[in-house]
Amino acid sequence: MGLDLSPKLAKKVYGDDGGSYYAWCPNELPMLREGNIGAAKLALEKNGFALPRYSDSSMVAYVLQGGGVAGITLPESEEKVIAIKKGDAIALPFGVITWWYNKEDTELVVLFMGDTSKGHKPGQFTDFFLTGSNGIFTGFTTDFVKRAWDVDDDIAKALIGNQKGKGIVKLDANVKMPEPKPDHRKGMALNCEEAPLDTDIKNAGNVVLLNTQNLPLVGQVGLGADLVRLEGNAMCSPGFSCDSALQVTYIVKGSGRLQVVGVDGKRVLETIVKAGNLLIVPRFFVVSKIADPGGLSWFSIITTP
Repeated sequence: MGLDLSPKLAKKVYGDDGGSYYAWCPNELPMLREGNIGAAKLALEKNGFALPRYSDSSMVAYVLQGGGVAGITLPESEEKVIAIKKGDAIALPFGVITWWYNKEDTELVVLFMGDTSKGHKPGQFTDFFLTGSNGIFTGFTTDFVKRAWDVDDDIAKALIGNQKGKGIVKLDANVKMPEPKPDHRKGMALNCEEAPLDTDIKNAGNVVLLNTQNLPLVGQVGLGADLVRLEGNAMCSPGFSCDSALQVTYIVKGSGRLQVVGVDGKRVLETIVKAGNLLIVPRFFVVSKIADPGGLSWFSIITTP
């Protein structure tokens, strides 16, 4: 297998003073295209607002840093407005509409990993924005917008043209945003840093699994996930996914050594991984990691719930 499996960092796609959107490119990480996997990262500054959008892919979101508010509208359902914080995992099924807002001083960073098999481009997400300079309604003529909402010319033009930003904007501090509702979090998010541990090895590390039992929506997404935390110098023993799933791994914190062994017992990757790296291990390949003295944590999705 001649694929380049080495870990890669995300590259900025767009952004301004409200924040930035980063993505991993299939040209640099070919396993994204090979496995029909997309990966991206949203970073919002204080008062940064990621405009409402839907994607061509189902995915799992994981809050890497900070806290904020997310608006989530599932098909045929009312909008859920939830408070989010570091460690939260959120399942986003196909067709969901989301927006993200940071009202705190600390930067809000959210990781997205998902399935692009139904997407326009294998290995990357395509977002469709409801508003902004590239919003879907900018492509319709005014008479279509007027009839869709039964409004006059001025309101139709305002709906289409008032928001000049693209993707991410910075809101005025006085703008009143929807307040999160505690009951909306139930079934929508699971905090992996506070959830019961599925595996806990003294002085070695622990694992939290994300599945249909603790977050039923992952069944609709078609993905499973886990958060693994190794103590300093601890080892994650060699292993492989026995259900033919791909393992897509983002290094959340720390650093360590990683080796991957493939067909005919050949070592296909030996490298140092560190925070911010993304890597994908092919089906049935065996992977092992040893944490550096400062420890090593990673969040992974597997392509089965």
